[in-house]
Amino acid sequence: MTDGIYPDSLFHPWWGNELRTRADVERALKSLCDPAESYRSAGGARLRFDATAAHFDQAAADLEGFSRLLWGLVPAQVGGADWIDWKPIARGLACGTDPHHPEYWGQPTDRNQRLVELAAIGFALRLVPDKLWAPLEPDERENVVAYLKSGHACRFSENNWKFFRLLISLGLDAVGADHDQGLDQAYIDEIETFYFGDGWYSDGDARRADHYIPFAFHFYGLILAVLDGRAYTQPYRERARLAAGDMTRWFADDGAALAFGRSMTYRFAIAGFFGALAFAGEEALPWGQLKGFYLRNLRWWAKQPMASRDGILPVGYAYPNLLMCETYNSPQSPYWALKAFLPLALPEQHPFWSAEEADCPPRADVAVHVHTGMIIRNPPGDAIALCGGQQTGPQNTWARFGAEKYSKFVYSARYGFSVESDPNRFADAVLDGMIGFSSDGLQFHVRQANEQVLIADDVLYARWRPNGDILVETWLYCHGDFHVRTHRVWAERAVLTKEGGFAIARSDRLADALEGEAGNAVVATPHDLSAIVDLGSSVIRAGKAHIAQPNTNLIAGRTLVPQLTAEIPRGTSTLFAAVLASADPAAGRSTLTRLPPAPDLPALEALIKANGRPVTLMSRNTSA
Repeated sequence: MTDGIYPDSLFHPWWGNELRTRADVERALKSLCDPAESYRSAGGARLRFDATAAHFDQAAADLEGFSRLLWGLVPAQVGGADWIDWKPIARGLACGTDPHHPEYWGQPTDRNQRLVELAAIGFALRLVPDKLWAPLEPDERENVVAYLKSGHACRFSENNWKFFRLLISLGLDAVGADHDQGLDQAYIDEIETFYFGDGWYSDGDARRADHYIPFAFHFYGLILAVLDGRAYTQPYRERARLAAGDMTRWFADDGAALAFGRSMTYRFAIAGFFGALAFAGEEALPWGQLKGFYLRNLRWWAKQPMASRDGILPVGYAYPNLLMCETYNSPQSPYWALKAFLPLALPEQHPFWSAEEADCPPRADVAVHVHTGMIIRNPPGDAIALCGGQQTGPQNTWARFGAEKYSKFVYSARYGFSVESDPNRFADAVLDGMIGFSSDGLQFHVRQANEQVLIADDVLYARWRPNGDILVETWLYCHGDFHVRTHRVWAERAVLTKEGGFAIARSDRLADALEGEAGNAVVATPHDLSAIVDLGSSVIRAGKAHIAQPNTNLIAGRTLVPQLTAEIPRGTSTLFAAVLASADPAAGRSTLTRLPPAPDLPALEALIKANGRPVTLMSRNTSA
C-alpha cells in the first residue's frame, strides 16, 4: 500500500496502467524488460540482478536472466512490437554458446538448470529465427546447434522438465538441425504417466499438484500443440480445456490467485494458463471470461509492491522476500513470470483481445477436486482451498518449508500463507492454517506427510503423524462462511498444541482488535477480520491474538493470526474449531454470532467409511 509520502509508483512497476487492452499488457511487459536490460553483460549473454545465490552455479543463474526474458519478448515480437532491440540478444546467444568466450554458459549436464533455460531458446528460435538465427555467422550457428543438441541429449528431472526437451526440439527443427527423435518420444511417453484425468497431472511421480500444472504442463502442452501440432499434442488441447473450469476456482473475483505450493516467486505466470488457451485458439471458456480471468490477475499484481526500487522483480511474492524462496531461486528466477505474456503473440483483432471483458461468473458454493485433495470456496475477494495435504516429507524433503507450502489445512488467495522463521521458537510459530505440537515448548512438529487421504462428498479426511509419538486424524469441511476442523489426537505423552486461523495484514497501528480468551481468538483491522473458535474440544483451549514475526507471510510483511493453545494429555483428545476470515470486519462480527454446531465425529467417521474415495495424488510415489 502507498502512504502518500513516496510516489505511488515506487515498487509498483505497473502503477497507472489500467491493464484493460492488449496495448496495456504490452506496455506492462516493456516496463519489466527495460530495467532488466541495464544489467545485460557486454557480450549480451548474461543478466545478473543481485548477489544472492541459488544452489546452481553463477553461469547458469546468469543464463536464467538471458532466457527468461524471452518468454515475454518473443510473443511481443511475433505480435508486432517495435521497441525490442534484438542485437544484444542475438549477440548474447552467440557468446553464451561459445566455449571460448568469457560469457560462455557452461556445459549442459544431466538435471542441470541450463536445461530449463534452453527451452525458452528453443521457443525463440522457432518463432523469431529472423531475430536470433539469421544474424549469426556460420561458426556461431554451429555453436548454438551443438549447445542445444548437448542439452537435448541430457537426462531431465522426473517432472515438468520433460517438456523442456520437446521445446528444445522446436528450436533445433526450426534451424534444420538433426537430433535424436527417439529421445523426444521417450519423454512424450513418460509425460503421459503423470496424467490423472479430468485435465489434471501430478508434477512427476510425486504427491504434488500445484501451479506447475497450469503454468507448466498445460502451458507447454498448448505451445507444442500450436508449434509442433503432431498427433501426440492433440490430447494437450483436450486436457487444458478440461482443466479450465477447475482452474478458475483458484482465482478470487478480484484476480488474486490461490497461494499454494512451491515457486510462488513466479507470481503472475499463473495467468499464462489463460494466455496459452488463447494462443492455442482454445475457447475453453467464452473469450470474454478467459480475458477477464487473465486481466484481473494482472491488475491484482499491479496493486502489489512486487518490484525493487529500480523496477527489477526480486525473489518474493507480493513483496520482496527471501525467506519463502526455494533453493533454486536465483535473483533472475522471478522472470518466469513473463510466461504470462504469451497472448501478445496474438493480434489485437483476435477474439481474446477484441472480446469484451466479462466479470467473474457466479460459482457454485463448493468445488470438490478429488485429484488434488481440495475443497474450494470462492467468497467475495478470495479463493479458499481446504487441503488434504500433499506429500512433502519425511521421504520427500526437497522443498524448503514444504509443510507450509503443501500441508496446511487451508490456503487462500487473499491471505496467502506463511512460512516459519524459526523451528525452535514455538512461542513465535505462525501456524496459520495448521496445528503444531511441541514437547518442550521450543521445537515443534506439524503435518508433513499423510498415511491416508480420503474425500467423501464435501468432507476431507487425513491420517497423519507429526512425529513418532503422535497420530492425528483430521476431518475438514465448510459450513457457510466458516470451515470446520476436527482432529482426533493420540499422544504417547502430554504435549503442547497451537492451532492458527488465517493471517491478516496489520497496519502500523497494529489492529482495531486483538482478542484472546478461553475458547476463541479474534484479530481485526479496518480491512479484515480473522477468528478461530473452539467448538467443544475435550480440553480447554486458550485464545491468543498472535503478532507474527515479520516477513513470514507471502502477501503481507506484517500479520496477525488468531490461535488456540492448549496442553493435551497422554492418550486420546479431540479438538474442534470453526475458522473464519472476512474482508468485511463488521459482517465478520455478525457471522461470529452464528457459529457452526459442534462436529458430529461418529457421523463424520461413518461418512468417510461409507463414501470415502482416495485422493488421486496419494497413488503417487512418496519418494519422488
